[in-house]
Amino acid sequence: MSDNELGRFLRLCREAVTPAQVGFPSGSRRRTPGLRRAELATLAGVSVEYVTRLEQGRDRRPSSQVLVALADALRLSGEERIHLHRLTKPTDGSSVCLGASAPAHAVRPTVRALLDRLEPTPAVLLNRLSDVLAYTSGYERLAGPVGILDGRPPNLARFVFTDDRARTAYPEWDRVADEQVAGLKREPFRTDPHVTMLTDELTVVAGLPFAERLGTLPGIPKRSGVERLVHPQAGELRLAYEILALPDGDDQTLLVHLPADEATSAALDRLNGRRPGALRAVNG
Repeated sequence: MSDNELGRFLRLCREAVTPAQVGFPSGSRRRTPGLRRAELATLAGVSVEYVTRLEQGRDRRPSSQVLVALADALRLSGEERIHLHRLTKPTDGSSVCLGASAPAHAVRPTVRALLDRLEPTPAVLLNRLSDVLAYTSGYERLAGPVGILDGRPPNLARFVFTDDRARTAYPEWDRVADEQVAGLKREPFRTDPHVTMLTDELTVVAGLPFAERLGTLPGIPKRSGVERLVHPQAGELRLAYEILALPDGDDQTLLVHLPADEATSAALDRLNGRRPGALRAVNG
């Protein structure tokens, strides 16, 4: 499998921008709805040959000026610009990167105290491999009956791709699977031996549903949204989620779920043994 993440990301972004968005005629002879390389080159003020070299992986260290020009031309968001910059980091071991250290498993006392304060809101602490490190009792009541916490150690990506119960738990499994792969790829993951080991494992165990996503999706997970979860006791829930990054040295994220509607709010209150309306819906 190609390790050209920078080229893949640029191509996907180019194909996502329609000619009309940047003032070019759409025409009828386009093979794809996105921009041609020549059009991106014109917008960014670089040569077509250089865009080709970047997308083919023959140049992986563009200057900061070129990165800015490409990001502007492709109308990248702030998070997408950060990801683009990360993909230009050296991949030959010449720089010190997070991938040299083992994934964090220790949980700071203040983070545990924060989880206690969040009770009974479903909240879980994850490291960069999506290992479950700590969680509230509200999350245990939500995720335990589904099977998410059965792994040793529990791991969200493994559950989604290797546990048959995941497709029942997530009615929108494809979207959830996309987000799990994007989360694993949020850094230049091929320089991280720990993430590489997990992705190799999932490629073998899960096969094409994982491998195809690994080869095509950009590494930009959504930090917030709404997902559907089918709970054995509570039925189908609509959960608004927020992913909060802890300081870089912690290498951890906090995933918090809130009810997205009144029915889910009432269902979570029943799971937690609380009076109705204690966990208010974020849209209510």
